[in-house]
Amino acid sequence: MLTGDYLAEVTMYVLAKVRSRGRPGYAATFLSQLEDVLGSALQRGVRIVTNAGGLEPGRLAEEVERLAARLGLSPTVAYLDGDDLLPRLAELRRDGVALAHLDDPSRDLPGEPLTASAYLGAWGIAAALGDGADVVVCPRVTDASLVAGPAAWWFRWPSDAWDALAGAVVAGHLVECGTQVTGGNYSFFREIPRRERLGFPIVEVAADGSCVVTKQPASGGEVTVGTVTEQLLYEIAGPRYVNPDVVARFDTVALRHAGVDRVAVRGARGEPAPATLKVGCHYVAGYRNTATVLLTGLDIVDKAVDVEGQLVDRLGDAAAAATVRTELRRTDTPDATSQEGMTARLVIEATAPQREPVDAPFAAAIAALPLASVPGAYLTAPPGRAEPQVAFWPAAVPATAVPVTVHVPGRAHTVATPAIGDHAITGTSPIDQAPVPPPPPRRRTRTARLPLGRVFGARSGDKGGDANVAVWARSDDAYAWLWHELTVERLRGLLPDLGGLPVTRFDFPLVRAVNFVVHDLLGQGAATPTRLDGQAKALGEYLRARLVDLPVTLVAPGEQSRVHTGEPT
Repeated sequence: MLTGDYLAEVTMYVLAKVRSRGRPGYAATFLSQLEDVLGSALQRGVRIVTNAGGLEPGRLAEEVERLAARLGLSPTVAYLDGDDLLPRLAELRRDGVALAHLDDPSRDLPGEPLTASAYLGAWGIAAALGDGADVVVCPRVTDASLVAGPAAWWFRWPSDAWDALAGAVVAGHLVECGTQVTGGNYSFFREIPRRERLGFPIVEVAADGSCVVTKQPASGGEVTVGTVTEQLLYEIAGPRYVNPDVVARFDTVALRHAGVDRVAVRGARGEPAPATLKVGCHYVAGYRNTATVLLTGLDIVDKAVDVEGQLVDRLGDAAAAATVRTELRRTDTPDATSQEGMTARLVIEATAPQREPVDAPFAAAIAALPLASVPGAYLTAPPGRAEPQVAFWPAAVPATAVPVTVHVPGRAHTVATPAIGDHAITGTSPIDQAPVPPPPPRRRTRTARLPLGRVFGARSGDKGGDANVAVWARSDDAYAWLWHELTVERLRGLLPDLGGLPVTRFDFPLVRAVNFVVHDLLGQGAATPTRLDGQAKALGEYLRARLVDLPVTLVAPGEQSRVHTGEPT
């Protein structure tokens, strides 16, 4: 089975935008990649499952058939639909189904959506494969469903095989980002061999849902417990990882080295599927214009204050209708030996509910600055037009309100909603108990003042407006230090620019990790970034670079020359 994941939250908005301009609403790169492998896949009996269909899976399926005909091939091409709720919004609202916020059902979508795509699960894919499809083109399905669907079909799992389904969801999550599990974006990247071309991962899924992660022989990169741990922790929140077909308990997953480039993944427990499906919506929340003023040399802070004051004054009445934010990025250093090294960046952002205040008035005010402002100020680019400020809105709708239709040549049929449970799991089982904390580390030991990342790995990412940063240890002793030392309060101290944002910590003792979810760090989502790192991809590396007092016993020999002789930790 060959799978391909092409969609992210922001991708659906991008596809909607390009479709509005007359271009296809699917991932067109899939076709060029398919051309290279379709013949050999058919010859070897390898089925292909992809979510490249995006907003137009039927149209992409037609293009696949045209491509196959040109190559002299005749695969059976199926596609799924039912995820796109935009054409059904009026009907759903009449039936009392609102696009209420996933985390706060009292809040309804504040604008008309540009996209409203439900995250479909595994059973439509399983049905298409059961109908004999060689290529299955999916719309917005969960990333993990691209593996869970084929596994459910192959092993003929019933819809309530919770543990097996949970294991397949874990397997799908591990390979959804391709080479991220074979060394891509890995904290200890210098340990990865042949980094110039990393091999793509393979998951060997067993009948009980457990799997082995490996990769193509002789390809670059490697598969280790470390690389798999980082990907397991990528873009998650708490222990319950909710998918349409099962709630997978990530805190039950254990990893074990099983040979060169082989890691066994065992123990996944599953709970009944949720009664609701996540719906990813995008809507216009206002308008935004930005500019970057470069400031060089002396008195950088005073120059930034003057520029901001002049801008607000020049905006005049428009300033009352807009929100202006500035961020001074101190990329300058004292007595630098290059002009670039002596230059800071003042990023200015203006937002408003309507376009006009942040369009021409903002552009005119910015354009006037270089000739009548502080010495040496200049712009990175001429001021432009205001752009829509597109926000991501995660909603929840009843799973029974989203039928999935499988289209195979000559017929179409609807896949029944499988057995579902209550998302608010009731009762207490052993895996619901709070994890037993590791014993505290020895208190009196010499320390090394070093970056946190000299001992610990981290992986971070985005989920709508939230960000996660997970930190993991390679040994039990290091995990004991991490568990006790890296509290929410300590995280705030290391990352002061989190401000007063809510932060939640979750523990994953089986993989020696703690995961922090920083709520609202990314504003309204990746489609309209409010930070330099709009998807929090580097948040983990920021944290790893912060200096802490690490016990010498945890520090690799090559770093121990930096040990200080101050007070013991």
